[in-house]
Amino acid sequence: MFDKHPKGLLAAAISNMGERFGYYIMNAVLVLFLCSKFGLSDETSSVIYSVFYCGIYVLSLVGGLIADKTQNYKGTIMTGLVVMSLGYVILSVPVLSTADNISWLLPLTCLALFLIAFGNGLFKGNLQAIVGQMYDNLEAEAAKEGPEALRQAKSRRDSGFQIFYVFINVGGLVAPFVAPLLRSWWLQAHNYVYNADLPALCHQFLGGSMTADATSNLLELVEKVGGSAADLTAFCTEYLDVFNTGIHYSFIASVAAMLVSLAIFVICRNVFPTPGRKDSSATVDYTPEEKQAMTTEIRQRLYALFAVLGIVIFFWFSFHQNGQSLSLFARDFVVTESIAPEIWQAVNPFFVITLTPLVMMLFGALSRRGREISTPRKIAIGMGIAGLAFVFLAVYSAIQGYPSGTDFKAMADSAKATLKAGPWVLIVIYFLLTVAELFISPLGLSFVSKVAPKNIQGLCQGLWLGATAIGNLFLFLGPLMYNKIPIWQCWGVFFVLCFISMGVMLGMVSWLERVTK
Repeated sequence: MFDKHPKGLLAAAISNMGERFGYYIMNAVLVLFLCSKFGLSDETSSVIYSVFYCGIYVLSLVGGLIADKTQNYKGTIMTGLVVMSLGYVILSVPVLSTADNISWLLPLTCLALFLIAFGNGLFKGNLQAIVGQMYDNLEAEAAKEGPEALRQAKSRRDSGFQIFYVFINVGGLVAPFVAPLLRSWWLQAHNYVYNADLPALCHQFLGGSMTADATSNLLELVEKVGGSAADLTAFCTEYLDVFNTGIHYSFIASVAAMLVSLAIFVICRNVFPTPGRKDSSATVDYTPEEKQAMTTEIRQRLYALFAVLGIVIFFWFSFHQNGQSLSLFARDFVVTESIAPEIWQAVNPFFVITLTPLVMMLFGALSRRGREISTPRKIAIGMGIAGLAFVFLAVYSAIQGYPSGTDFKAMADSAKATLKAGPWVLIVIYFLLTVAELFISPLGLSFVSKVAPKNIQGLCQGLWLGATAIGNLFLFLGPLMYNKIPIWQCWGVFFVLCFISMGVMLGMVSWLERVTK
């Protein structure tokens, strides 16, 4: 797999894998954790999630600027890992949320999320810039051997970023299991069992906002999970404490993952190049015409970059619903008695790992036959596949007659049980979204590394992540629609956005192909 790729690729991929493992432990449970710990509504938790997820990518711009200005990419990356570790340490401390302490406990949790976002901003884009520089160096060496060697070297960049992306998802595959397993273990240690609906009911009871139907559901579930209805106040307090403490303990694994990533990066740091560094000994005088041509080329490259960034905003807005409305869908509309809703997020990285070799083989076969698909065209195809995913879910939800999330949760448990979907629905949606992701995310990183001027590679990778941030900023709209309108209409919004984006991207393909030659 790593044959003829830069030797530093494996070390960078493993270091990124460890960081992603720690990150996805937290990300898999964040919205549901905020609901279960603080009793926040789906919408409020989703707003916090959206701001946090946006912050991760906005701060990547800051991280890229710091690294470009200081030329200390490796130091910036290591600082990011340390800052993230501190954020996870704060999250790992189990403190029961009450009416008396929520005024400082919730802000402290948000501070921890900020530290994770800032550390991620220092780490993520700059490591991607280092990978891009590896391929710049590989192509420079190949150019000395002739045009054919250069062509082959250039063809390896897309596959290199796909390999890098696979390792990200190895961490993402394992991570979603950690929090649910620790939570279930801690519940069992206190003679309880897991129930996804119970934390919200407990918060309603303790807050004095229960309806008669909700009270009936609470009494029914107390006996099922091993509790006693004799003193509901004591039961609700203890169940919430035990339920959330198990999740807090999972963040300790995130701390360990950050430290492992840091150790790998420090050990291998001498293998990595430094993007943007100029050779002071090589001074070249250019004519005014040559300088004008170079300025025009750089301008065209940046125009192409921003055009693609504008398209992928809508992909990330749709795709990252896997941590928002799709997680809520798994919790509410899918049978999850034997599988916690968070674990469904492992389906996506599983498909990334298993499908990436097939996608690489397809692209390789087309290239050998002289029918290579350009990176911009691949991104357009990916947008169409993402649209198909939401078409499927919209049609299925309409056939089932699903109401809004709020109306569904208000139904009696017996009525909800007859309407819940089988797990296969989530498998289909995640399969399609993963195929779309493989056409967009790793190839988008490759595209940025192709068009980025040498002296601002960290910033340009930060801009790619900044586009992701804009998409993430509006993630809360997914849960808002999910809870306010029949959910088939919610999914319909996403497929319309994806198909429009595909059409716009196809309209720009010829221009983008010329710029990236």
